[in-house]
Amino acid sequence: MSARVRTVQFIAIVFVVTGLWCCSSQAPIPLGAAEPSNASAKNRATIKSALAKFNSIIDGWRGTGQPRRGSARGAWQETAQLVWDFKKDVISIHYTAEKSKLLTSAIVTYDPRKKVYKMTAKMADKTERELEGTFKDKTLTLESKPDKKNEIYRISMTMTNPKRLNVLHEKRPATRKTYSRIAGVGYTRKGTRLASSDQVGPKCIVSGGAGTSKVTYKGKTYYVCCSGCRTAFEDDPEGIIAEAKKEAEEKKKKAKKG
Repeated sequence: MSARVRTVQFIAIVFVVTGLWCCSSQAPIPLGAAEPSNASAKNRATIKSALAKFNSIIDGWRGTGQPRRGSARGAWQETAQLVWDFKKDVISIHYTAEKSKLLTSAIVTYDPRKKVYKMTAKMADKTERELEGTFKDKTLTLESKPDKKNEIYRISMTMTNPKRLNVLHEKRPATRKTYSRIAGVGYTRKGTRLASSDQVGPKCIVSGGAGTSKVTYKGKTYYVCCSGCRTAFEDDPEGIIAEAKKEAEEKKKKAKKG
């Protein structure tokens, strides 16, 4: 073997070894870390828009639960609260209920990829259920996958009017298509205030719903609809105000085009 050939082989080996050493010295890139920030912002906007359909029920509620429709047997009284929760990763609506015999708390969000609503629900019997579904005709219908008993659980939330919210709990064996009633809760909005997505009063600076309480920043007054939106505003007032202005400008552009 000539000296020239040996030199070429030596150089090639050096390049290979050096490359392997450089690669091994780099920290592994976690999955999802390469997601563009604009994609994340777009997802947040989509989630917020999807959940905005429930602005009219962001409030406190008093409810009556009934295993049998129209019967007081086994009935109970409970109270519930629905508030927005704005986090850096996920935007959601928190639903908590006191003295409930069915659902004690839940987190509702939206999956932009699958285009479905999702709920993680904690039940009064200490179990937890994952449900997903769609919103149609003022009703959010969510179903679970078969549980250990091979039963499918369904929760339907219907906004009948600004003062009334009905939540129905049902189940069925995975081998059947017909659901049987577990119980239903008829909620009435606390107090006399009406909140509607069509209301003409002040709008929540965060969610766009009915503004019910005031917040101030740099001497200017804004409105929020719940404690979750108040927290989001206080954490990043300039960001929230800028986002609201951007949304208002986009609505004006669409109105001109349409």
